[in-house]
Amino acid sequence: MTTSSVPSAPIPGPRGAHPTPASMSGHAATTTPPRRTNNPEDHGRIDDDGTVWLITRDGERAIGEWKAGSKSEGFAFFGKHFDSLQTEADILRVRLHTHPEEAANTRKSAEELQTKVAESAALGDVDGLNDQLSSIIDDSYTVAEQAETEKAQRRENAIAQREKLIDEAERIGADSTEWKESGDRLREMLNEWKSTHGIDRKTDDALWKRFSAAREQFSQRRGAHFAELDRKRDEARRLKEDICERAEKIQDSTEWRETARQFRDLMTEWKAAGRAPRGIDDKLWKRFRHAQDTFFSARKSVNEAKDREYESNAEKKNQLIEQYSDKINPDENLDAAKKALRDLQSQWESIGYVPRGRVREFEDKIRALENRVSDVENEQWRKTDPERQARVAQFEAKVNELSAAADSAEKAGNSKKAADLRAQAEQWAQWAQTAQQAVD
Repeated sequence: MTTSSVPSAPIPGPRGAHPTPASMSGHAATTTPPRRTNNPEDHGRIDDDGTVWLITRDGERAIGEWKAGSKSEGFAFFGKHFDSLQTEADILRVRLHTHPEEAANTRKSAEELQTKVAESAALGDVDGLNDQLSSIIDDSYTVAEQAETEKAQRRENAIAQREKLIDEAERIGADSTEWKESGDRLREMLNEWKSTHGIDRKTDDALWKRFSAAREQFSQRRGAHFAELDRKRDEARRLKEDICERAEKIQDSTEWRETARQFRDLMTEWKAAGRAPRGIDDKLWKRFRHAQDTFFSARKSVNEAKDREYESNAEKKNQLIEQYSDKINPDENLDAAKKALRDLQSQWESIGYVPRGRVREFEDKIRALENRVSDVENEQWRKTDPERQARVAQFEAKVNELSAAADSAEKAGNSKKAADLRAQAEQWAQWAQTAQQAVD
């Protein structure tokens, strides 16, 4: 097969990206390349001498020669050249809508393709192809403008989203003491930050500076908090080690009362010291507790031995109570009861201690006998109290005085005054009776 004056096969223009279903959503009518059937014979002819003519609305022009086969084969050959150009145009249409941000590049490619079409040896609807390319060029301006508008809107949305993240980060950085929760939230916010796009570098850098500063502020405060916590825990460790050493020095003491007080003071210091580092605090507590247990266990053993020794004293005191209970009868003879109580008290003290658990029991027993005597003694004193007796005599003298005055007033014919004086005498008589009852 040979050809004469036939240009080389068309060179494809810039290749557009392959559209995806997501990117073509809403543009199916304009972004999907249509199925086109090109009939080269409708748009040109081949003379018997092999000259190939393209027919357009402006007339016809020779585009090459075909001498390598039949006319049908020639039409097919030049038709394929046109199909290749048509495919490039279809791809540019798709790319214009799937990559609107590249509208200027798509326009340039369409313009270059128009020049290429004018120079190509291709049979097909060249007028329609040129119209299609002109439409792509015209649409590219609208698409570019819309792309810029959408880009600006995406930028505003991205800035708003990041400013919202910045506001939250700055609140956390300045105030939050929820160290774990806030730290987790800041990590989530960083991922959200990375998912936003479409901001120019200058604005993006300024926003990142604020966001990063807020995160750094939180990190510094958290670091300072835990550093202070570590310092306090280390100080608590030092204090508790000192407490343990002092406790171990007195754990074998037999000064039970004083040492027990010292252990109480050490416990107060322990509680005020705060917590030492985890693990160390538990070990120090076991050490301190061991010193306490050593002392108090020894004291308990000694007290239990004393309690066993004091059981006989308790029995002796019970016998004293039984022996003297009937003798201490102040209602019959107060002096004899007081003497018996003194004898009981003297022997009571000489017997000594009773077991600790029974101290209250024996205090109540002897106190009951002491109260028995003191109650009767107080009652007798009340009855013989000179001041109370004198008060009764004064009231009675006043009654007699008022009664005599009433009689005198009656004799003088002053009945009203006599009645008033008798009323006063009656009142004083009631007071005298009350005073006498307090003595009886």
